[in-house]
Amino acid sequence: MGKGHPDTLGRKTYETLLEPMEQELVGMARWAQVTGARILVLFEGRDTAGKGGAIKALSGQLNPRQCHVVALAAPSEREQGQWYFQRYVPHLPARGEIVLFDRSWYNRAGVEKVMGYAGEAEVDAFLRQAPVFEKLLVDDGILLFKYWLATDQAQQEERLAERLEDPLKRWKLSPVDVAARDKYQAYTAAREAMLAATHTAHAPWTLVDFNDQRRGRLTLIRDLLDRLPDTRCEAPELDLPPLEGTLGHEKFGVVQPIPPLPLP
Repeated sequence: MGKGHPDTLGRKTYETLLEPMEQELVGMARWAQVTGARILVLFEGRDTAGKGGAIKALSGQLNPRQCHVVALAAPSEREQGQWYFQRYVPHLPARGEIVLFDRSWYNRAGVEKVMGYAGEAEVDAFLRQAPVFEKLLVDDGILLFKYWLATDQAQQEERLAERLEDPLKRWKLSPVDVAARDKYQAYTAAREAMLAATHTAHAPWTLVDFNDQRRGRLTLIRDLLDRLPDTRCEAPELDLPPLEGTLGHEKFGVVQPIPPLPLP
């Protein structure tokens, strides 16, 4: 569904539907703090699918000291000589934390495979090892959720063109994105091989339609909240008694504030 499609969810409707979910997400974070739960969410999918927007929608009202977004750059020369999963381990959630991976170890089964950055033997080894690695995480108590965001090629092309034309989004368009434009079917084949090898009972995949990104965000967040244990947890009671005396005003001695921005 392209821009302006009649079935695309409008912004006002989206924000109205998102607000109660945001309250549930805040409750989820409070529950994680109280119980010590460790929540790990992987966001994978095609270029332009909307991973960044989904992560912002999920984390927007959460404390960044508790909810961490991980978006790793290409591996360094040293990291290329490590066990493949090693550079991801330091970013796993500790007690009471929520970690959102904007792409994850599944790079090896996607872009690295399709673009030739990893050989067949390396990809095969990854597909064997990923379920074992994830079983260790889940057995240790981590709540692991894996989402793959789907979008049609026509929608992908529209979003790539928008990034090229919009100076505020131009940074999102990389040479890899451009080189991958004609590899849509190759990415489909790589995804299906990945799902066949790593969609397990202990760490299943969930695919979400992101042709309409707003609807996709709501679908993903609702699914995540529904799959968590009961996270109802009352907020601690706090009291703000009235302050005595006259309320203070800002006073400046050493440095003065800059003038307010003139409004049009």
